[in-house]
Amino acid sequence: MPDTQLNMDQLSGALRRETVKKNVAAIHISGKLSLLQRKLSNVLLMNAYDALTTAQSHTIDARTLAMMVGYNSNDFDTLRASLRALAETVAEWDMLDEQGRQEWGVSSLLSFAKLKGGVCEYSYSPALAQKLYDPKIYALINVQIQRNFSSGHGLALYENCYRFVRTGSTGWWPLDVFRKLMGVDGSDYYASFKHLNAKIIKPAVTEVNKSSDILIEPEFQKKGRTVTDIRFLIKGNPQKAMFEIDDSDGVRNLAVYKTLRKQGVSDRLARQWIAEHGEDYVQKKLDYVKGQGGVKSTVGYLSAALRDDYEDPKDIPTPEPTPEAIEAARKRVAEKASEEKAYAARTAERQARARKLAIVEDLVSRRNPTQRDADKRLFLAGLDNDLDREHFRSHGWRSGLNATAIFDFWEDLEPEAFNV
Repeated sequence: MPDTQLNMDQLSGALRRETVKKNVAAIHISGKLSLLQRKLSNVLLMNAYDALTTAQSHTIDARTLAMMVGYNSNDFDTLRASLRALAETVAEWDMLDEQGRQEWGVSSLLSFAKLKGGVCEYSYSPALAQKLYDPKIYALINVQIQRNFSSGHGLALYENCYRFVRTGSTGWWPLDVFRKLMGVDGSDYYASFKHLNAKIIKPAVTEVNKSSDILIEPEFQKKGRTVTDIRFLIKGNPQKAMFEIDDSDGVRNLAVYKTLRKQGVSDRLARQWIAEHGEDYVQKKLDYVKGQGGVKSTVGYLSAALRDDYEDPKDIPTPEPTPEAIEAARKRVAEKASEEKAYAARTAERQARARKLAIVEDLVSRRNPTQRDADKRLFLAGLDNDLDREHFRSHGWRSGLNATAIFDFWEDLEPEAFNV
């Protein structure tokens, strides 16, 4: 008997919870987002999460946002385009509520966003905010893990699988639903399962298993010989256990956590950094950033320092150079000297030619019209090929192709002319 026909009051609490758990469907985000737009969406949610259901809007420094996502911090055109894409993206859910009633809903991913004075302000619709805040429905994506992804399809598959990690399976998706989640619906090419499997499914599965904290395995359902549905079996990746976040109050009591919060880092991001990098490492980067002075965006700079392991040059030991390194350095110095010498020679040659051409112009200006015409005919008669003659007809005595011949010609007519 289908679940919708059961009298929910007759079920025990444990069974009812299990039924809801099995039937909870994650929020599906339209797949037609670029990799950077997906990363932006996750960072915005991470920033807003602590006040997701209590604040009408949320703010983040635009440069910090760009740095955390991987944009050029001055590329506001791309940031604006990405925010516009998120506002035009549909989030959809279809699930059972706590009373076992079916609920379907749809909302734009962002209800509004604006950039003003270097600050990004944005908000979620109240209904979507409630769903995003409920860990039983929507699982936050670790912003550190998402940096490992190099394709939008890989990150899209990870997001849509990770939200079912508690149940161990995504459940069966019709292929047209899967194509929509991957952002390839409407494509004639990917209407073929052969192409979809080769270009989307296999590469995305490989990237998820290599780059994230879960391992997934696709399974297919057929009708006759035609694949109609797909699901993914999901389990934790034991090699990525380091990404688990400690939600206990113990982390919040650490001095480094309190320092992060004073610097404007959100609660969840602070705990994530400590869990991922360790207390000592985070404190070291805090000390590094504090010593820089004049940092406009402390959170953004600290994020980069943690990610790229910024260090004070005085703390980095200088290794003894090897004989190979010394020889390579010597060669680089010699090559640079040779290049500079050649450049100087070319510069001197250009200057000498410019000086001679100026002298030729002066000599020509002193000739009367009859002499000038005779000079041109005489010079043309001495040229060996049509290309040289055509170039001279076009450029006259400024013909660079004939510069050497021009200088020789005028030196014969005016000895000592170029000795000034």
